[in-house]
Amino acid sequence: MSQAISHDFDVLIVGSGLAGLSAALHLAATHRVAILTKRSMNDGSSGWAQGGIAAVMDKGDSFDAHVDDTLIAGAGLSDPAATRFVVEHAPESIRWLQSLGVPFTEDDGHLHLTREGGHSARRIVHVTDATGAAVQQTLIQRVKQTPNITLLEHHMLVDLIIASKLGHQPERCLGLYALDETTDEVLTFRAPHTILATGGAGKVYLYTTNPDTSTGDGIAAAWRAGCRVTNMEFIQFHPTCLYHPHVKNFLISEAVRGEGGRLMLPDGTRFMPSHDPRLELAPRDVVARAIDFEMKKHGLDCVQLDISHQPPEFVKEHFPNIYARCLDLGIDITKEPIPVVPAAHYTCGGIHTDLSGRTDLPGLHAIGETAYTGLHGANRLASNSLVECMVFARSAATDILATQLPQPPAVAPWDDSRVTDADEAVVISHNWDELRRFMWDYVGIVRTNKRLDRAAHRIKLLQEEIQEFYSAFHVTRDLLELRNLVTVAELIVRSAQARHESRGLHFSRDYPGLAKQAVPTILSPA
Repeated sequence: MSQAISHDFDVLIVGSGLAGLSAALHLAATHRVAILTKRSMNDGSSGWAQGGIAAVMDKGDSFDAHVDDTLIAGAGLSDPAATRFVVEHAPESIRWLQSLGVPFTEDDGHLHLTREGGHSARRIVHVTDATGAAVQQTLIQRVKQTPNITLLEHHMLVDLIIASKLGHQPERCLGLYALDETTDEVLTFRAPHTILATGGAGKVYLYTTNPDTSTGDGIAAAWRAGCRVTNMEFIQFHPTCLYHPHVKNFLISEAVRGEGGRLMLPDGTRFMPSHDPRLELAPRDVVARAIDFEMKKHGLDCVQLDISHQPPEFVKEHFPNIYARCLDLGIDITKEPIPVVPAAHYTCGGIHTDLSGRTDLPGLHAIGETAYTGLHGANRLASNSLVECMVFARSAATDILATQLPQPPAVAPWDDSRVTDADEAVVISHNWDELRRFMWDYVGIVRTNKRLDRAAHRIKLLQEEIQEFYSAFHVTRDLLELRNLVTVAELIVRSAQARHESRGLHFSRDYPGLAKQAVPTILSPA
């Protein structure tokens, strides 16, 4: 039996990326906040974002133009109200980051704005090519200096605690159980409000730009707690991940194409002209499918992204981190092209929320990549993700500040008295590898009914094996992540099977056309 003591706070935040840290800073003046993160503060996806943050900051730009670009990229499935809500609150989010000291790149005393695929204007605010890292470090320092915020690293979400499972009414979230990896003990945390800011689920695929933490923990936990999830079939594959045998997950920013980068076959032929009139600046789903098509057509392991026609000083100034990283690997991007492949990048769907970040479960909010807000629709417009984190962190915090909920009742401690230590951890690693491989093969950039059926069958077998393992042995982070990933895989496949069309990021050979009406895919727990 784990510790009987419960750790009580006003707000529990799971995740230490931009969404979670922003919400904590908005709440800390009046609420006792705990931030739980399963590794260190720096290990989430936010710090990996290179390109920047989309916001209308130039007089020649407009909210209407940003809204229209987002709706076009979303292929008819972006919610207009949510889109306008984010776009109109984006500039104040930039100003808030500036007030905290984020060193945005400037040009003649003004914010330097770059352009990325799908945008009709230069509206990407950035810190050279390492925007996420700069924002993340600024917020971490501010959080560490803020009273009322408790940081709990190496604490992995096990499950949410809901009232009905304890025999209480009305139904609401009472807190959560978390594995403290430093002691191997499952601890009980209580709070009137819980925010899931756990990021996406890219690790469900074999090739991904995401960090190892992106295992869909919040999505799976909310689903188990009875929340709806929406549009999980729309997984964005970033067109340009570095292809190199000694490096995984290194993203080549969309901004490289925004500043003139050309996609080419090994013989130097540009291929985007035969796929889309927008060329390399077409939305990501179009570019990713074009690369996938050319690789399969020509039997290639990768294609080339060339920025070497730009002056060397220009390349080094705009992409210092990409330049340095590639140079370490023997690739001088001022003189030669970069080998790239598509990779799973962003989870457009997630836990169904409203404009205040509220889920179906009272007392539970979800923000950032783990949430479905309606902004991204069938495809995320470049650099709309970081601003979504900030806008909904503020709106969720505002809702929590205005909502008085009673303290949760007593919660039973985690009971692990009838389990033992696992005798064969190799089962976890084998199942993890099998899941990621068949998701890549069967539920990737191009899908078919047969592939989805095969994936669904394999998922069912894995779920039975993993649940048996979960019931018999002490939980570990690897086991919890595998349990979450197989749940997310099921949600992706079920959503893909329900969509009988090709729209945005979901492309089916069996249903190549568009349906007459664009309808979200909403799954409800049984």
